[in-house]
Amino acid sequence: MTESTRLAVAFLILVGAGSAAAEDLSLEVSHRARALHPGEVVILEVRVSERGAAPRATAFGKSIRMFPAEDGSLWRGLVGIDLTVEPGKVPVAVQATAADGAEVRKTYELAVLPKQFPTRRLRVAPRYVDPPPDVLARILREAEDVAAIFEVSSAERLWSGGFRTPVPGPPTSSFGRRSVFNGQPRNPHSGTDFRSGAGTPVRAPNAGRVMLTGNQYFSGNVVVLDHGWGLYSYFAHLSTIDVAEGDLVARGEVVGAVGATGRVTGAHLHWTVRLNEARVDPLALLELFPDATPLD
Repeated sequence: MTESTRLAVAFLILVGAGSAAAEDLSLEVSHRARALHPGEVVILEVRVSERGAAPRATAFGKSIRMFPAEDGSLWRGLVGIDLTVEPGKVPVAVQATAADGAEVRKTYELAVLPKQFPTRRLRVAPRYVDPPPDVLARILREAEDVAAIFEVSSAERLWSGGFRTPVPGPPTSSFGRRSVFNGQPRNPHSGTDFRSGAGTPVRAPNAGRVMLTGNQYFSGNVVVLDHGWGLYSYFAHLSTIDVAEGDLVARGEVVGAVGATGRVTGAHLHWTVRLNEARVDPLALLELFPDATPLD
């Protein structure tokens, strides 16, 4: 056998070994969700045949970070279906790397179904429907500040386990409801309202870092929590704020109190959740990750 022949045989053996390793690593992809509608949270589950082969995923143009469950062969990640997503099949790209460096890829589809949201009609102070010119710059600045926070997917996952309801009161206004204020249509309701009396403590639904506190024109007194990996909680209309920007809070820790500040018709808590910038229903998060902790 010539030297060139021996090199060719060795190359074929290496290629064959790499192919076998790639074939040995397989991915089983599934999901869990209340439904596949706009505004829902989806738990993406990836089971890998090679323990420790951490999968990676992409959906809606966003990277989906995965965390291990059970013995390291099952991994989970959260996908948010934004409020305005059109019905249809959404590809989820999943890949993992074998011990020898070989890449395995798989495409999984989420079939998003249409959903009709109801309309709510409310009467509020005229200044919250047609703001005076001298506050327009403030409104724009506040919207940009919040959007800049939601655009960041922090590297550390602070949340774990179940999510608790921030107040004992029941939800009163459904997510996605189309809003008409004083006869004028506005953006859909991108959060969930909870009935609670003024002064009721508002507790963190899970661990997070305080990214923003202060008073905003439409939302009144607000607190924004970064739970990590692109998951945020935004609390509005608070009467008081009990945390400061930069604070690290635990699940159940008081961050403020229910109030009636900003554009409201009465005291209540407004809770918005963002997941990789997608507007999703907080109740979906509570149902998928229930918390056994009794409400105070």
